[in-house]
Amino acid sequence: MRTVRTIAELDLPRHGVVGLVPTMGALHAGHTALLRAARPDCDVLVASIFVNPAQFSQNGDLAAYPRDPQGDLALAEAEGVDVLFVPGVTEMYPPGFATWVDPAGAAEGLESAHRPQHFRGVATVCLKLLNIVRPQIAWFGRKDAQQVAVVKQLVRDLNLGVEIRVVETVRDDDGLALSSRNSLLSPAEREQALSIHRALATRD
Repeated sequence: MRTVRTIAELDLPRHGVVGLVPTMGALHAGHTALLRAARPDCDVLVASIFVNPAQFSQNGDLAAYPRDPQGDLALAEAEGVDVLFVPGVTEMYPPGFATWVDPAGAAEGLESAHRPQHFRGVATVCLKLLNIVRPQIAWFGRKDAQQVAVVKQLVRDLNLGVEIRVVETVRDDDGLALSSRNSLLSPAEREQALSIHRALATRD
């Protein structure tokens, strides 16, 4: 596996299928499911790790986001990633950066009601990653359902020519959807989060 930190180093072969699994790191079994879904269909599998500051509403939230660079490296290598793309912030947003993708439609309501700039950051970084890597296929998790809808809309509206595949949510033993942020939850907060899954399961 090659670890690449700059766009200039990302010299990918253009024969066969290039696949992309974009992540923000702190990889867990949900990311493993994405990589395992992608690996059989790719000649070159790229995973990206970039904690995108543009999708965080508060600086404290960004600083608290969990990071595990050594664990991420080990997991990616174990799952057969060919290229791990780990750009820094100035690589993705160089000085003078001033062009943003501001989606409506699927981005309206729900999460954007509480984090107004979130999907602007998501759409912009996803467009950049898709343009940089130029995969034929990219994989996302169904856990972030509104994000998936925004990415699909982005691909359709801007004619990006990439297939978006969605992998089912992976849950912990207690039913909570796996998320890198779960490590930040207190026991009481985790119990509150579980009430959503329990309510949906009871409704089914």
